[in-house]
Amino acid sequence: MRMPMVTHIRTRTADTMATVLALGAWLKNRACRLDGAGLHWSALHGDLQDADACRALEKSAHALVAGARPDAIAHDLHPDLYSTQLAQALAAQWGVPAIGVQHHHAHIAAVLAEHALDEPVIGLALDGVGLGDDGGAWGGELLRVEGARFERLGHLWPLALPGGDAAARAPWRALAAALHAMGRGDAIEPLLAPQAGATAARTVRAMLDQGLNCPPSSSAGRWFDAAAAALRIAPLRQAEAEAAIALEQAAARHTGALPLRDAEASCGQRNQLDLRALLAELLAWAPPPDEVPQAAAWFHDRLAQGLARWALHAAHATGCRTVCLGGGCFLNALLTQGVTHRLQAAGLRVLRPIANACGDAGLAWGQAWVAARRLTPPAFVRIERLPSCA
Repeated sequence: MRMPMVTHIRTRTADTMATVLALGAWLKNRACRLDGAGLHWSALHGDLQDADACRALEKSAHALVAGARPDAIAHDLHPDLYSTQLAQALAAQWGVPAIGVQHHHAHIAAVLAEHALDEPVIGLALDGVGLGDDGGAWGGELLRVEGARFERLGHLWPLALPGGDAAARAPWRALAAALHAMGRGDAIEPLLAPQAGATAARTVRAMLDQGLNCPPSSSAGRWFDAAAAALRIAPLRQAEAEAAIALEQAAARHTGALPLRDAEASCGQRNQLDLRALLAELLAWAPPPDEVPQAAAWFHDRLAQGLARWALHAAHATGCRTVCLGGGCFLNALLTQGVTHRLQAAGLRVLRPIANACGDAGLAWGQAWVAARRLTPPAFVRIERLPSCA
């Protein structure tokens, strides 16, 4: 196998105190080295479910170090990822610390690193899934980030994942979970049996009723899956983010005014952004095929509105003037524009990745940036309690 090409991007910060090798996560894996001279990227390895990608990552790790031992190796928190296991093995071999960095913290830190920003910010990190520091499945996170530290200020209303990872591959399962969360479990089989099969729909309903193999997740990606399934544009089984892409493409086809519908995302006592009303509205609407683009555009608009209000409340409560957008869901241009325009209209600065991907392909930079600052930590002021947005 050929040695991966190493590309170089000069960072805007010149005061990096440590040399850190970061090995990324699982999807769209890419590694980097961050040092006082700048940022050095490996080639894109792809998903680490592939053995060739794992071998390429190992070769890249050695190529990035080039015989000079780093001060630390940064990795994702998930212990089962090959990138995590490789980081820990190399750290033990080289006698340096292995530093785990929470997935969504790294997404926002990558934005801070690219824009050379050290001030506290509010971070909106939206993606499919990443292990939280509480051991849960995160994916729709409202954070306050200050360098090497972060606080989870809120998250999206959690959905159960019937079958665990199987729910990410079958959007109809996300819709079943949303129906169950709305107290409409009896509707699961009538609505979903025509596409998923009566036995599968009945089994998933029983799993949700019993809480059997249904871990909760705050994933934004699963809400997109549920919305696409509600509009009957989601595949029965999907490649990564296929349903969310179909939903965005449908919304982009709508060019007229949006309908006047009252449903909104709401924020509860625990600063959980509740999207159930949006999904209930889509189900009640049950648009015919020619109205699906309008319904998809309406969902994007109301979701962007809810996210912007949520972040604005956190910014005012914490005194932050900057909101950073990170995670793969912000590859969605409609969502990104909707959130950005609302926050900018409220007087906040909005930053997102420019030179690098907002998804997992740019995650290693955030890992390295956080790890470098943990080795020389600045002061951090903790917000003991965020005032409720209810």
